[in-house]
Amino acid sequence: MLEGLVYAAVLLFFIFDPFASLPIFMAMTKDQTEKERMRSANNAVLVSTILFVIFALVGTLLLDLFGVTVDGFRIAGGIVLLLMAVEIIFGLSFTKAGEKDVAWVIIATPILTGPGVITTAILLVSKFDIVTTLLAGAFALIVTWLLLHNSIYIVRLVGNNAIEIFSRVIGLLLAAVAVEYIMQGALDYINNHAGVLVPGLFF
Repeated sequence: MLEGLVYAAVLLFFIFDPFASLPIFMAMTKDQTEKERMRSANNAVLVSTILFVIFALVGTLLLDLFGVTVDGFRIAGGIVLLLMAVEIIFGLSFTKAGEKDVAWVIIATPILTGPGVITTAILLVSKFDIVTTLLAGAFALIVTWLLLHNSIYIVRLVGNNAIEIFSRVIGLLLAAVAVEYIMQGALDYINNHAGVLVPGLFF
């Protein structure tokens, strides 16, 4: 269980990617006082936590309701993660820009808790269990909260360029995870639904 918890926590931390959110958070809260900035960080992480818990708890029920298999959702999730990785690596944006008058709303979703986090929460519950997933999410969100709370000092210490480079590396790792999801989903679907046993080519 410990190995799965560590894997899930690290994966979720990469997908929350608070390092990529730091420059955005700083830019959107530059006119706020230190107290207001701290409140924005608290609200952002709180909303992200609520969204994560909801989808971790009822995500599988939603799949059953719409008749979607875990294998199919894993493939779809891999595609979503791959698109998310492309966004991070190349600095693209496939999402519609929202209003920026309330900074913490934008930081909470879609920057922190976007499709990638929602997808991963559902897949981790199916791969491990709800307790492991929630504990991993709690770890990732606590570290995210600490980073946002200390955003001024972190950006001042390492600089925007270093954060940007690190985010690109994270994007590449996410792309690799996405490919693994797609391959595993395809392999499991063939084994479970096509009546053909395919050897474990990928794992």
